[in-house]
Amino acid sequence: MAGNHSIRVAAPVSVGVRVNRHRPDWRGWKFMWPFAVVFVLVFIIPIVYAVYISFFEKRMVGGTVFVGVDNYLRLFGDGQFWASCGRVALFTVVQVPIMLFLSAVMALCIDSMKLHGSKFFRISTFLPYAVPAVVSTMIWGFMYGAKYGLVGSLNDLLGTNIDVLSPDVLLASIGNIVTWEFVGYNMLIFYSSLSTIPHSLYEAASIDGASEWQIVKSIKIPELRGSLAITVIFSIIGSFQLFNEPNILQNMVPGNAITTYYTPNMYAYNLSFSGNQSNYAAAMAIVMAVITMAIAYAVQLNSMKEQMK
Repeated sequence: MAGNHSIRVAAPVSVGVRVNRHRPDWRGWKFMWPFAVVFVLVFIIPIVYAVYISFFEKRMVGGTVFVGVDNYLRLFGDGQFWASCGRVALFTVVQVPIMLFLSAVMALCIDSMKLHGSKFFRISTFLPYAVPAVVSTMIWGFMYGAKYGLVGSLNDLLGTNIDVLSPDVLLASIGNIVTWEFVGYNMLIFYSSLSTIPHSLYEAASIDGASEWQIVKSIKIPELRGSLAITVIFSIIGSFQLFNEPNILQNMVPGNAITTYYTPNMYAYNLSFSGNQSNYAAAMAIVMAVITMAIAYAVQLNSMKEQMK
């Protein structure tokens, strides 16, 4: 029929962009190169240079000579170095669990929604972290003074003779300063992890008759495992880098309680800047970095196994 016309609709032609899959895409690196340049300059190059100079030795006769691994062999037989490592290891084993326990308890208290003035409590707990370590150590050092500080005033008032800077309790006093500085920082990490839990879980548990302790034990504490691994790793790294607190207290402590090799960092610092043994100090820094990385990696592996259970 004349009026019967068939209308054909043309299929849409897809206009595609030809992509060469074999050609690398460098657009992401354009955003990364500022950080990459800074990372190489302030991290990679110093490490490479430290490894390089650790194979040399400055001598009075002959100048700087290549000695191979002699600095490392000397380090493994250095009793002062291993004594400082043992002191820091003891400090880590005792101080880190106490600090993280207090941080977790504070985070649980704030997250319970039953603590009055929780915002003020959270800010005031974090404030010590904002104070520089040198200032914090000086404040506590004057408070620790048995003749001029708070401890001395308490001794005069109570008729006691307490000395928290004596060699027997000095490491614990330093641990108290570090705990005061970083407990708020770790508390925020724990609290941010608890903030991700939906409150509907708490309501459902309460409806089922769960007590507050059962909610903490069954819901909140398992949620802290991931953040606990992070805080443990950070705390171990920070403990093995212990330097500011004993170095500042060295002039406040009577006698020779804090030696030049009290911690590995102090030992390396004094060897490099006072003993003119920068090559040996570089070897010491490399060994300490390897030890710290190995311990942190072991903690991370153990945390991953616990989370997979």
